[in-house]
Amino acid sequence: MKELARVIVVAPSSEKSACAHSLTLSHPLRFISLEDDFYKLDDGTPSDCIYMALNTLFKDGQKPDLVVSGINRGSNMGEDITYSGTAGGAMEAVLHGVPSIAISQVCKDGCKDMSYHGYELASEVIKDIVKKIFVGKFPLGERKFLNINIPPIKKEEFKGYKITHAGYRVYGNDSHRHINPRGEEYFWLGTHPLEWKRRDGKNGLCDLEAVEMGYVSIMPVQLDLTSYDDIGRMEEWIR
Repeated sequence: MKELARVIVVAPSSEKSACAHSLTLSHPLRFISLEDDFYKLDDGTPSDCIYMALNTLFKDGQKPDLVVSGINRGSNMGEDITYSGTAGGAMEAVLHGVPSIAISQVCKDGCKDMSYHGYELASEVIKDIVKKIFVGKFPLGERKFLNINIPPIKKEEFKGYKITHAGYRVYGNDSHRHINPRGEEYFWLGTHPLEWKRRDGKNGLCDLEAVEMGYVSIMPVQLDLTSYDDIGRMEEWIR
């Protein structure tokens, strides 16, 4: 996106999958400059990166025009958004009044081989979306962000964009038991296959369905998790 604007990169120094919207409170954080406008945050989370960048790299009330969290390797659809460090970074940005996008590249076979598509389509998509925002305006209100998922296809197979809602992910147990050389038991969590089902009573495509059909899924996400439909029923229940 350097052809569109000045880009400042702040990234975790190590893999932070499934760290959600977490901040580091148990140890200090340190910026490490790799080159101009390119930093890693030593053992920080994506939310740490946004929080620290906004309060350290930007002075006197200045803010960036836009935060883009990603391109993440792997999907962030359905309820996986609640686990996602990529989405967590976008959440942190909108809490500080900065429009944000979370973007993820869906992949196959546990993302072991991405040579058949790489990030070509994702790179083109994010540039296109950012251009739309800069020419017009960000399409959402306060404390809302765009969650974009790119199908695992080549650029020439791209069918277009779909505005989607969250589908239902289907989860199972993928914890693996092992014994270390000292005879101690430990467990290692794996990744669940991308299984899902449609949500009853919802019009339009869900994010998982759109990606499966070869579309880029663009889903508006709000941070307010209140179940408003249940408030009236809960008032009757508590009485």
